[in-house]
Amino acid sequence: MKRILFIISCLLFSTSIFSQSSWVKKTAKSLFVLKTFSADGQLLGSANGVFVSPDGVAISTFSLFKGASRAVVIDAAGKEYEVSSIMGANDTYDVAKFRVGNIKKAQPVDMATESVNEGSQVWLLPYKETKNALQGSVSKVETFNGTYPYYTVAVPMNDKLTGAPLFNHDGQLIALAMKPLNDTDSICYGVSALFADSLKTTGLSINDPVLRSTFIKKALPADENQALLSLYIAQAQVDSVAFVTMVNDFIEQFPTSQEGYMYRARTHVLAHNYAAADADMAQALKVSTKPDEVHYSYSLMVVDGITLDPNIPEGWNLDKALHEAEAAYAASPLGIYRQQQASILVSQKNYAEAYKCYEQLFDSTMLQPDVYYQAARCQRLAGDTASYLVLLDRCVDHFSKPYLREVAPYLLARAEANINAGNYRKAVNDMNEYEKLMVSQVNDNFYYIRFQAEVGGRLFQQALNDIDKAIDMNPENEFYLAEKASLQVRVGLYDEAIETSQRCISLAPTLSDGYLFLGLSQCLKGQKAEGVKNLQRAGELGDPQAVGLIEKYSK
Repeated sequence: MKRILFIISCLLFSTSIFSQSSWVKKTAKSLFVLKTFSADGQLLGSANGVFVSPDGVAISTFSLFKGASRAVVIDAAGKEYEVSSIMGANDTYDVAKFRVGNIKKAQPVDMATESVNEGSQVWLLPYKETKNALQGSVSKVETFNGTYPYYTVAVPMNDKLTGAPLFNHDGQLIALAMKPLNDTDSICYGVSALFADSLKTTGLSINDPVLRSTFIKKALPADENQALLSLYIAQAQVDSVAFVTMVNDFIEQFPTSQEGYMYRARTHVLAHNYAAADADMAQALKVSTKPDEVHYSYSLMVVDGITLDPNIPEGWNLDKALHEAEAAYAASPLGIYRQQQASILVSQKNYAEAYKCYEQLFDSTMLQPDVYYQAARCQRLAGDTASYLVLLDRCVDHFSKPYLREVAPYLLARAEANINAGNYRKAVNDMNEYEKLMVSQVNDNFYYIRFQAEVGGRLFQQALNDIDKAIDMNPENEFYLAEKASLQVRVGLYDEAIETSQRCISLAPTLSDGYLFLGLSQCLKGQKAEGVKNLQRAGELGDPQAVGLIEKYSK
């Protein structure tokens, strides 16, 4: 009986060895050693890893990538390849997914789709150690992130085994070995290989502190919209060289997307390479499913180029920008494309045609106050001040009280128009509303302008209050003091005018205004002798009004 049991035992053991050896040799071709380096070429460390797809996608430990500027893998045949990009990383479980460049075809490992149970036998297979696969029993299976297994395996572990793959009985990858707590650890912890393979970048990954901890290039997201979000964020955060690299990667990854060529064309414009920009925009149109967007972007690009580069080639002019805006509208009659045409026509000083473009938008579904405002500007530039004010009224009428801050610039523009038209009290009303909305941003100049409007509207007390506010905000401005003294004289506040004039003289003794209003105040108060002396001083400083006042009060 014992002999039979021994034979059966031997047969079972032989089956186990045969079963294992049947996949070890094949699987060994999927393994590699990962090495990372700092910017000065110093080796940061090494770990095991495994290919998971034939195009060079691989998984391993992430901690080695921290602070790394370069990484390489050495495959089972001893060939070295550069890591081209990080495709995803998780710092908590210390795993990374990355792409190895310039590899014709990698040997991917077979991935298990189901976890193994507690008590199952598994094998830890380090790089180039096919004869020394470590067999152990799974003592515990936990789950994280919802469904992914986290294994505890009874197998000797040391630092050289970090990142080594764990396989089930059928030679399918189930996990990667985590870095041991010490070199005499008898327990191996394995993180699900499916979890490592699921890692990916998103449109917001550029701000991910984990990915930012490595200087190796990050892969663009596989989803086009997420990749576009990456480009949108990156253009304000990375240097021009890094951004161009990202754009080129996007074009390689999404060759039929118009957006990549449009982004690259903009980089060419910034570099004053207009022929290259033209070529990319032509390609964008060739692959585009929305040509109106390409034409509109082209128009904006040309205008930007004209603005930024005084030496721009003749072919890049406002006529070209207008042509592209018209092509955009012809492809899709959106109001924003018509507005672009109008804006360019204004720049060309063709105000009549520009106004016609704006006029076509007055009754459109995309009616916005800015359309009225831009049309108003157009009429002002054409010299039609009456239409200018009417259109500003229509612009502001689009809003209802209580106003929100978006109406503020239109209120200020209408106030200025009403001042020029002599409608001072209307101007004051608009400026009052503007102040409520922008109280934290108004300055001394604002109060001075409203002071002038209030004087024009004979709102003298309000005017005195505002000139005081202007002086408080800019006490070194002698001109404000002179304006205040002038109004005080006008409303009969002679004592106050004398005090203000003296402040003005103290601040600017060579300014004639202080002496003029001081002398006039004194004369009106009956102090003619002193007043005439100050008027004479004003005349000496070049004030033409002084002569007539001296003659009047010297009698």
